[in-house]
Amino acid sequence: MDSVLIAFSGGVDSTFLLKVASTVLPQDKILAVTAYSATYPKEELLFAKDIARTFGARHKIIKTYELEDKRFTANPINRCYFCKKELFSRLKALAKKFKLNFVADASNVSDRQDFRPGNIAKEEFKIRSPLQEAGFTKEDIRILSKKLGLVTWNKPALACLASRIPYGKKINPRILARINKAEEFLRQLGFLQVRLRHYNGLCRIEVFREDIPALMHKRNLIVEKLKRLGYNYVTVDLEGYRTGSLNEVIKK
Repeated sequence: MDSVLIAFSGGVDSTFLLKVASTVLPQDKILAVTAYSATYPKEELLFAKDIARTFGARHKIIKTYELEDKRFTANPINRCYFCKKELFSRLKALAKKFKLNFVADASNVSDRQDFRPGNIAKEEFKIRSPLQEAGFTKEDIRILSKKLGLVTWNKPALACLASRIPYGKKINPRILARINKAEEFLRQLGFLQVRLRHYNGLCRIEVFREDIPALMHKRNLIVEKLKRLGYNYVTVDLEGYRTGSLNEVIKK
């Protein structure tokens, strides 16, 4: 790739990709782009800005409007497709504007293990995935990130806030904001890898299995806070955190 626009979230994978690209390409041949909407925590946007600034990379923030698409907010099992279609259409237009020949995301080989309908949009818009093409797993990227001294090497995995809502249940900014506030509170308590699955008045908390005892130790504080946010029932998933747990109900 002689020039590239990178879909940059500030997560482990996209930070590593931007670092490598910044090493092998001139800065005027790279543009990092972070998309922002209510599905993306604001604190992650600020983090992405800081990382791009550290690398001296050109960085642009764009607004995406998936929440205005009824096909997305209806939350079908291929919800991710509509989100990625919105994102990639804007990234391709930007790449053309800045005369960059490729658009790349930071998907890796490990991502193939989960249900990802957004990959269809990736194929439609001819988005490249250099880390996946090179055979890198998530663990490979963490190891190499640590060797490069990247602060993201042990950063918890990110995911769109809409992924906390079961398929078929409508998505709206109010619910996303509630989920974000709840997860931010739990992170402040020390549970860095956390998911709060939303079932209207009930929530299901996922943390690593080894963190469940600590979570239970703080249960009174957690229940009080989450009830103030609007949850009537606060539950803990005894299986612990795992990627894409809401996909477990899909018959493949």
